[in-house]
Amino acid sequence: MITDGFTYVAVLLFMAGVLVTLEKTAKGAMKTLFRYVPSVVLCYLLAMLMCTLKVWDLGETKAAYGALKNNLTYAMIFAMLLRCDIRKVLRLGPRMLLGFFSATLTIMIGFIVAFLAMKRAIGSDAWMGLGALCGSWIGGSGNMVAVQAALNISEADMGYALVIDSIDYSLWVMFLLWAIQLAPRFNKWTRADTTRLDAVSAKLEDEARQNARPVTLQSLLLLIGCAFLVSAVATVVGARLYDWTGFSDKATWTVLFVTAVALLCALTPLGRVAGSGEVSNLLLYAVIGLLASRASLSELGDAPAWILTGFIVLAVHAALMLLVCKALKLDLFTAGVASLANIGGTASAPVLAGSYSGSLVPVGILMALMGYVVGTPLATLCANIMRLLA
Repeated sequence: MITDGFTYVAVLLFMAGVLVTLEKTAKGAMKTLFRYVPSVVLCYLLAMLMCTLKVWDLGETKAAYGALKNNLTYAMIFAMLLRCDIRKVLRLGPRMLLGFFSATLTIMIGFIVAFLAMKRAIGSDAWMGLGALCGSWIGGSGNMVAVQAALNISEADMGYALVIDSIDYSLWVMFLLWAIQLAPRFNKWTRADTTRLDAVSAKLEDEARQNARPVTLQSLLLLIGCAFLVSAVATVVGARLYDWTGFSDKATWTVLFVTAVALLCALTPLGRVAGSGEVSNLLLYAVIGLLASRASLSELGDAPAWILTGFIVLAVHAALMLLVCKALKLDLFTAGVASLANIGGTASAPVLAGSYSGSLVPVGILMALMGYVVGTPLATLCANIMRLLA
Protein backbone atom coordinates (compact mmCIF):
# COMPACT_ATOMS: atom_id res chain seq x y z
CA MET A 1 0.00 0.00 0.00
CA ILE A 2 1.30 3.44 -0.97
CA THR A 3 1.62 5.81 1.98
CA ASP A 4 3.96 8.40 0.47
CA GLY A 5 2.22 11.37 -1.13
CA PHE A 6 4.79 11.81 -3.89
CA THR A 7 4.57 8.16 -4.92
CA TYR A 8 0.76 8.41 -4.92
CA VAL A 9 0.84 11.34 -7.34
CA ALA A 10 3.59 9.72 -9.44
CA VAL A 11 1.49 6.58 -9.95
CA LEU A 12 -1.52 8.64 -11.09
CA LEU A 13 0.55 10.64 -13.58
CA PHE A 14 2.33 7.51 -14.86
CA MET A 15 -1.04 5.81 -15.37
CA ALA A 16 -2.35 8.81 -17.33
CA GLY A 17 0.82 8.87 -19.44
CA VAL A 18 0.55 5.18 -20.29
CA LEU A 19 -3.13 5.50 -21.23
CA VAL A 20 -2.56 8.51 -23.49
CA THR A 21 0.38 6.74 -25.15
CA LEU A 22 -1.71 3.62 -25.73
CA GLU A 23 -4.53 5.69 -27.18
CA LYS A 24 -2.23 7.50 -29.61
CA THR A 25 -0.49 4.31 -30.76
CA ALA A 26 -3.40 1.85 -30.55
CA LYS A 27 -4.27 -0.40 -33.51
CA GLY A 28 -6.96 -2.95 -34.21
CA ALA A 29 -9.13 -3.98 -31.27
CA MET A 30 -7.27 -1.64 -28.91
CA LYS A 31 -8.07 1.29 -31.20
CA THR A 32 -11.73 0.28 -31.17
CA LEU A 33 -11.67 0.16 -27.36
CA PHE A 34 -10.31 3.68 -27.11
CA ARG A 35 -12.88 4.89 -29.63
CA TYR A 36 -15.68 3.89 -27.24
CA VAL A 37 -13.81 4.33 -23.96
CA PRO A 38 -11.37 7.26 -24.31
CA SER A 39 -8.21 7.45 -22.23
CA VAL A 40 -9.70 10.21 -20.06
CA VAL A 41 -12.52 7.85 -19.01
CA LEU A 42 -10.15 4.95 -18.43
CA CYS A 43 -7.99 7.24 -16.31
CA TYR A 44 -11.00 8.01 -14.12
CA LEU A 45 -12.11 4.37 -13.96
CA LEU A 46 -8.68 2.91 -13.17
CA ALA A 47 -8.01 5.51 -10.47
CA MET A 48 -11.34 4.58 -8.82
CA LEU A 49 -10.48 0.88 -9.09
CA MET A 50 -7.06 1.40 -7.51
CA CYS A 51 -8.66 3.38 -4.70
CA THR A 52 -11.12 0.53 -4.14
CA LEU A 53 -8.28 -1.99 -4.04
CA LYS A 54 -6.50 0.26 -1.52
CA VAL A 55 -3.41 0.72 -3.64
CA TRP A 56 -2.82 3.86 -1.57
CA ASP A 57 -3.70 4.81 1.98
CA LEU A 58 -6.38 7.52 1.87
CA GLY A 59 -5.32 8.95 5.22
CA GLU A 60 -1.58 9.08 4.52
CA THR A 61 -2.06 10.55 1.03
CA LYS A 62 -4.73 13.05 2.07
CA ALA A 63 -2.20 15.86 2.51
CA ALA A 64 -0.85 15.43 -1.02
CA TYR A 65 -4.38 15.32 -2.45
CA GLY A 66 -5.46 18.38 -0.47
CA ALA A 67 -2.38 20.35 -1.52
CA LEU A 68 -2.70 19.52 -5.21
CA LYS A 69 -6.31 19.00 -6.29
CA ASN A 70 -7.65 22.55 -5.99
CA ASN A 71 -4.37 24.20 -6.91
CA LEU A 72 -3.99 22.11 -10.07
CA THR A 73 -7.63 22.78 -10.96
CA TYR A 74 -7.05 26.53 -10.75
CA ALA A 75 -3.85 26.21 -12.78
CA MET A 76 -5.70 24.12 -15.38
CA ILE A 77 -8.46 26.72 -15.70
CA PHE A 78 -5.86 29.45 -16.18
CA ALA A 79 -3.98 27.51 -18.87
CA MET A 80 -7.16 26.64 -20.75
CA LEU A 81 -8.56 30.17 -20.61
CA LEU A 82 -5.42 31.61 -22.17
CA ARG A 83 -6.77 30.38 -25.50
CA CYS A 84 -10.20 31.94 -25.03
CA ASP A 85 -11.87 35.14 -26.07
CA ILE A 86 -14.70 35.48 -23.57
CA ARG A 87 -16.49 38.03 -25.77
CA LYS A 88 -17.00 35.40 -28.48
CA VAL A 89 -17.99 32.65 -26.05
CA LEU A 90 -20.68 34.83 -24.48
CA ARG A 91 -22.23 35.23 -27.93
CA LEU A 92 -23.59 31.70 -27.49
CA GLY A 93 -26.63 33.47 -26.09
CA PRO A 94 -29.49 32.41 -23.81
CA ARG A 95 -29.51 28.74 -24.85
CA MET A 96 -26.76 27.97 -22.36
CA LEU A 97 -28.76 29.65 -19.58
CA LEU A 98 -31.82 27.68 -20.65
CA GLY A 99 -29.78 24.48 -20.49
CA PHE A 100 -28.43 25.30 -17.04
CA PHE A 101 -31.77 26.05 -15.41
CA SER A 102 -33.36 23.05 -17.13
CA ALA A 103 -30.70 20.91 -15.47
CA THR A 104 -31.36 22.61 -12.12
CA LEU A 105 -35.11 22.03 -12.30
CA THR A 106 -34.78 18.39 -13.37
CA ILE A 107 -32.34 17.71 -10.53
CA MET A 108 -34.84 19.12 -8.02
CA ILE A 109 -37.61 16.96 -9.50
CA GLY A 110 -35.24 14.00 -9.34
CA PHE A 111 -34.74 14.48 -5.60
CA ILE A 112 -38.47 14.69 -4.95
CA VAL A 113 -39.22 11.58 -7.01
CA ALA A 114 -36.34 9.64 -5.43
CA PHE A 115 -37.47 10.57 -1.92
CA LEU A 116 -41.04 9.44 -2.62
CA ALA A 117 -39.77 6.18 -4.08
CA MET A 118 -37.26 5.38 -1.33
CA LYS A 119 -38.55 7.02 1.86
CA ARG A 120 -39.64 3.68 3.35
CA ALA A 121 -36.12 2.34 2.90
CA ILE A 122 -34.15 5.42 3.97
CA GLY A 123 -36.63 6.89 6.47
CA SER A 124 -39.11 9.74 6.34
CA ASP A 125 -36.50 12.10 7.87
CA ALA A 126 -34.17 11.50 4.93
CA TRP A 127 -35.45 14.69 3.32
CA MET A 128 -32.87 16.55 5.42
CA GLY A 129 -29.86 14.64 4.14
CA LEU A 130 -31.21 14.73 0.60
CA GLY A 131 -31.83 18.47 0.95
CA ALA A 132 -28.19 19.01 1.86
CA LEU A 133 -27.09 16.85 -1.06
CA CYS A 134 -29.39 18.87 -3.33
CA GLY A 135 -27.46 21.96 -2.24
CA SER A 136 -24.25 20.32 -3.38
CA TRP A 137 -25.75 19.05 -6.65
CA ILE A 138 -27.12 22.45 -7.60
CA GLY A 139 -24.24 24.54 -6.27
CA GLY A 140 -21.31 23.11 -4.35
CA SER A 141 -19.92 22.11 -0.97
CA GLY A 142 -20.50 25.61 0.41
CA ASN A 143 -24.18 25.33 -0.45
CA MET A 144 -24.35 21.92 1.24
CA VAL A 145 -22.97 23.40 4.46
CA ALA A 146 -25.35 26.35 4.20
CA VAL A 147 -28.35 24.06 3.78
CA GLN A 148 -27.16 21.94 6.71
CA ALA A 149 -27.06 25.03 8.90
CA ALA A 150 -30.42 26.29 7.66
CA LEU A 151 -32.20 22.97 8.27
CA ASN A 152 -30.18 21.84 11.33
CA ILE A 153 -29.31 18.53 9.69
CA SER A 154 -27.62 15.87 11.82
CA GLU A 155 -24.11 14.61 11.15
CA ALA A 156 -25.49 11.11 10.51
CA ASP A 157 -27.70 12.34 7.68
CA MET A 158 -24.81 14.38 6.34
CA GLY A 159 -22.70 11.24 6.32
CA TYR A 160 -25.17 9.50 4.03
CA ALA A 161 -25.31 12.56 1.79
CA LEU A 162 -21.52 12.55 1.51
CA VAL A 163 -21.49 8.84 0.60
CA ILE A 164 -23.94 9.50 -2.24
CA ASP A 165 -21.96 12.55 -3.32
CA SER A 166 -18.78 10.50 -3.49
CA ILE A 167 -20.05 7.42 -5.34
CA ASP A 168 -22.90 8.65 -7.54
CA TYR A 169 -21.24 11.91 -8.50
CA SER A 170 -18.01 10.13 -9.49
CA LEU A 171 -19.83 7.68 -11.76
CA TRP A 172 -21.89 10.50 -13.28
CA VAL A 173 -18.73 12.44 -14.15
CA MET A 174 -17.26 9.32 -15.75
CA PHE A 175 -20.47 8.76 -17.74
CA LEU A 176 -20.56 12.34 -19.05
CA LEU A 177 -16.90 12.15 -20.06
CA TRP A 178 -17.64 8.91 -21.91
CA ALA A 179 -20.75 10.40 -23.57
CA ILE A 180 -18.69 13.07 -25.36
CA GLN A 181 -18.18 10.68 -28.28
CA LEU A 182 -21.97 10.41 -28.73
CA ALA A 183 -22.35 14.14 -29.42
CA PRO A 184 -22.79 13.93 -33.24
CA ARG A 185 -25.51 11.25 -33.04
CA PHE A 186 -27.21 12.91 -30.05
CA ASN A 187 -27.31 16.28 -31.79
CA LYS A 188 -28.76 14.66 -34.90
CA TRP A 189 -31.48 13.01 -32.78
CA THR A 190 -32.47 16.28 -31.07
CA ARG A 191 -32.04 18.23 -34.31
CA ALA A 192 -29.89 20.61 -32.35
CA ASP A 193 -28.56 23.59 -34.20
CA THR A 194 -24.95 23.68 -33.13
CA THR A 195 -24.03 26.17 -35.83
CA ARG A 196 -23.38 28.96 -33.37
CA LEU A 197 -21.51 26.73 -30.94
CA ASP A 198 -19.46 25.15 -33.71
CA ALA A 199 -18.78 28.52 -35.32
CA VAL A 200 -17.50 30.06 -32.10
CA SER A 201 -15.42 27.01 -31.26
CA ALA A 202 -14.09 26.67 -34.82
CA LYS A 203 -13.22 30.33 -35.04
CA LEU A 204 -11.32 30.24 -31.80
CA GLU A 205 -9.51 27.07 -32.82
CA ASP A 206 -8.80 28.49 -36.28
CA GLU A 207 -7.34 31.63 -34.80
CA ALA A 208 -5.20 29.45 -32.56
CA ARG A 209 -3.90 27.53 -35.58
CA GLN A 210 -3.16 30.69 -37.53
CA ASN A 211 -1.20 32.08 -34.62
CA ALA A 212 0.50 28.75 -34.00
CA ARG A 213 4.06 28.88 -32.79
CA PRO A 214 6.39 25.99 -32.02
CA VAL A 215 6.23 24.66 -28.47
CA THR A 216 9.58 25.22 -26.81
CA LEU A 217 11.13 24.63 -23.43
CA GLN A 218 10.90 28.36 -22.78
CA SER A 219 7.18 28.51 -23.61
CA LEU A 220 6.32 25.46 -21.49
CA LEU A 221 8.26 26.73 -18.50
CA LEU A 222 6.70 30.17 -18.82
CA LEU A 223 3.16 28.81 -19.05
CA ILE A 224 3.56 26.29 -16.23
CA GLY A 225 5.21 28.92 -14.04
CA CYS A 226 2.46 31.46 -14.74
CA ALA A 227 -0.32 28.91 -14.20
CA PHE A 228 1.11 27.76 -10.88
CA LEU A 229 1.83 31.30 -9.69
CA VAL A 230 -1.69 32.48 -10.54
CA SER A 231 -3.10 29.43 -8.73
CA ALA A 232 -1.01 30.18 -5.63
CA VAL A 233 -1.92 33.87 -5.58
CA ALA A 234 -5.58 33.09 -6.28
CA THR A 235 -5.93 30.87 -3.20
CA VAL A 236 -4.78 33.76 -1.01
CA VAL A 237 -6.83 36.40 -2.81
CA GLY A 238 -9.91 34.16 -2.84
CA ALA A 239 -9.69 33.69 0.92
CA ARG A 240 -9.28 37.44 1.47
CA LEU A 241 -12.24 38.29 -0.79
CA TYR A 242 -14.39 35.78 1.07
CA ASP A 243 -13.35 37.27 4.44
CA TRP A 244 -14.19 40.77 3.21
CA THR A 245 -17.56 39.93 1.65
CA GLY A 246 -18.76 36.89 3.61
CA PHE A 247 -20.61 35.88 0.45
CA SER A 248 -20.57 32.39 -1.12
CA ASP A 249 -17.32 30.56 -0.31
CA LYS A 250 -13.56 30.72 -0.85
CA ALA A 251 -13.62 28.43 -3.87
CA THR A 252 -16.06 30.68 -5.71
CA TRP A 253 -13.95 33.79 -5.16
CA THR A 254 -10.78 31.91 -6.10
CA VAL A 255 -12.28 30.71 -9.39
CA LEU A 256 -13.59 34.20 -10.15
CA PHE A 257 -10.12 35.65 -9.58
CA VAL A 258 -8.41 32.99 -11.72
CA THR A 259 -10.97 33.52 -14.48
CA ALA A 260 -10.54 37.30 -14.46
CA VAL A 261 -6.74 37.09 -14.50
CA ALA A 262 -6.72 34.45 -17.26
CA LEU A 263 -9.12 36.38 -19.48
CA LEU A 264 -7.04 39.52 -19.07
CA CYS A 265 -3.84 37.60 -19.82
CA ALA A 266 -5.49 36.12 -22.90
CA LEU A 267 -5.56 39.63 -24.36
CA THR A 268 -1.82 40.09 -23.83
CA PRO A 269 1.18 38.47 -25.60
CA LEU A 270 1.03 35.69 -22.98
CA GLY A 271 -2.16 34.47 -24.63
CA ARG A 272 -0.22 33.82 -27.82
CA VAL A 273 2.57 31.80 -26.21
CA ALA A 274 2.64 28.28 -27.67
CA GLY A 275 1.92 25.30 -25.48
CA SER A 276 -1.13 26.35 -23.46
CA GLY A 277 -3.09 23.42 -24.92
CA GLU A 278 -0.41 20.93 -23.92
CA VAL A 279 -0.10 22.36 -20.42
CA SER A 280 -3.85 22.46 -19.87
CA ASN A 281 -4.28 18.86 -21.06
CA LEU A 282 -1.51 17.70 -18.75
CA LEU A 283 -3.23 19.38 -15.82
CA LEU A 284 -6.61 18.02 -16.99
CA TYR A 285 -5.42 14.42 -16.67
CA ALA A 286 -3.79 15.14 -13.32
CA VAL A 287 -7.01 16.64 -11.93
CA ILE A 288 -9.15 13.78 -13.25
CA GLY A 289 -6.82 11.23 -11.70
CA LEU A 290 -6.87 13.01 -8.34
CA LEU A 291 -10.66 13.37 -8.30
CA ALA A 292 -11.18 9.69 -9.02
CA SER A 293 -8.48 8.56 -6.59
CA ARG A 294 -10.71 9.36 -3.59
CA ALA A 295 -13.83 7.60 -4.90
CA SER A 296 -13.66 4.06 -3.56
CA LEU A 297 -16.18 1.63 -4.98
CA SER A 298 -16.09 -0.20 -1.62
CA GLU A 299 -18.42 2.48 -0.24
CA LEU A 300 -21.22 0.91 -2.27
CA GLY A 301 -21.80 -1.46 0.62
CA ASP A 302 -22.04 1.26 3.28
CA ALA A 303 -25.48 2.59 2.46
CA PRO A 304 -26.94 0.81 -0.58
CA ALA A 305 -30.42 2.27 -0.20
CA TRP A 306 -29.05 5.82 -0.08
CA ILE A 307 -26.74 5.20 -3.01
CA LEU A 308 -29.67 3.78 -4.99
CA THR A 309 -31.62 6.93 -4.11
CA GLY A 310 -28.83 9.01 -5.62
CA PHE A 311 -28.94 6.94 -8.80
CA ILE A 312 -32.70 7.47 -9.01
CA VAL A 313 -32.11 11.23 -8.80
CA LEU A 314 -29.62 11.00 -11.66
CA ALA A 315 -31.90 8.70 -13.70
CA VAL A 316 -34.86 11.09 -13.40
CA HIS A 317 -32.59 14.04 -14.16
CA ALA A 318 -31.17 12.28 -17.25
CA ALA A 319 -34.60 11.19 -18.54
CA LEU A 320 -36.11 14.65 -18.14
CA MET A 321 -33.06 16.30 -19.70
CA LEU A 322 -33.46 14.03 -22.72
CA LEU A 323 -37.04 15.27 -23.09
CA VAL A 324 -35.94 18.88 -22.63
CA CYS A 325 -33.15 18.50 -25.19
CA LYS A 326 -35.55 16.93 -27.68
CA ALA A 327 -38.21 19.60 -27.14
CA LEU A 328 -35.83 22.56 -27.14
CA LYS A 329 -33.33 21.06 -29.60
CA LEU A 330 -30.39 21.36 -27.23
CA ASP A 331 -27.03 19.81 -28.08
CA LEU A 332 -25.12 17.35 -25.91
CA PHE A 333 -22.44 19.88 -24.94
CA THR A 334 -25.08 22.25 -23.55
CA ALA A 335 -26.89 19.45 -21.69
CA GLY A 336 -23.77 17.76 -20.35
CA VAL A 337 -21.98 20.87 -19.14
CA ALA A 338 -25.23 22.26 -17.68
CA SER A 339 -25.70 19.00 -15.77
CA LEU A 340 -22.16 18.92 -14.44
CA ALA A 341 -22.18 22.65 -13.67
CA ASN A 342 -24.96 21.81 -11.21
CA ILE A 343 -23.80 18.44 -9.90
CA GLY A 344 -20.05 18.95 -10.09
CA GLY A 345 -19.64 22.72 -9.81
CA THR A 346 -16.42 24.56 -10.56
CA ALA A 347 -14.31 21.45 -9.93
CA SER A 348 -15.78 19.40 -12.77
CA ALA A 349 -17.74 21.54 -15.24
CA PRO A 350 -14.59 23.18 -16.68
CA VAL A 351 -13.02 19.72 -17.02
CA LEU A 352 -15.96 18.45 -19.09
CA ALA A 353 -16.13 21.66 -21.14
CA GLY A 354 -12.40 21.46 -21.76
CA SER A 355 -12.76 17.87 -22.93
CA TYR A 356 -15.02 19.13 -25.73
CA SER A 357 -12.78 22.07 -26.51
CA GLY A 358 -10.38 24.13 -24.44
CA SER A 359 -11.93 27.24 -25.91
CA LEU A 360 -15.25 26.45 -24.21
CA VAL A 361 -13.98 26.28 -20.62
CA PRO A 362 -15.51 29.69 -19.73
CA VAL A 363 -19.00 28.28 -20.39
CA GLY A 364 -18.47 25.58 -17.78
CA ILE A 365 -17.07 28.07 -15.28
CA LEU A 366 -19.83 30.63 -15.69
CA MET A 367 -22.61 28.04 -15.41
CA ALA A 368 -20.98 26.46 -12.34
CA LEU A 369 -20.75 29.84 -10.65
CA MET A 370 -24.47 30.37 -11.24
CA GLY A 371 -25.01 27.19 -9.25
CA TYR A 372 -23.38 28.76 -6.20
CA VAL A 373 -25.81 31.67 -6.40
CA VAL A 374 -29.04 29.64 -6.66
CA GLY A 375 -27.91 26.46 -4.85
CA THR A 376 -28.83 27.30 -1.26
CA PRO A 377 -32.31 28.83 -1.77
CA LEU A 378 -33.42 26.24 -4.34
CA ALA A 379 -32.08 23.30 -2.29
CA THR A 380 -33.85 24.63 0.81
CA LEU A 381 -37.05 24.90 -1.23
CA CYS A 382 -36.61 21.34 -2.50
CA ALA A 383 -35.97 20.07 1.05
CA ASN A 384 -39.14 21.70 2.35
CA ILE A 385 -41.17 20.18 -0.50
CA MET A 386 -39.82 16.75 0.50
CA ARG A 387 -40.68 17.47 4.12
CA LEU A 388 -44.30 18.19 3.17
CA LEU A 389 -44.38 14.86 1.31
CA ALA A 390 -42.87 12.91 4.20
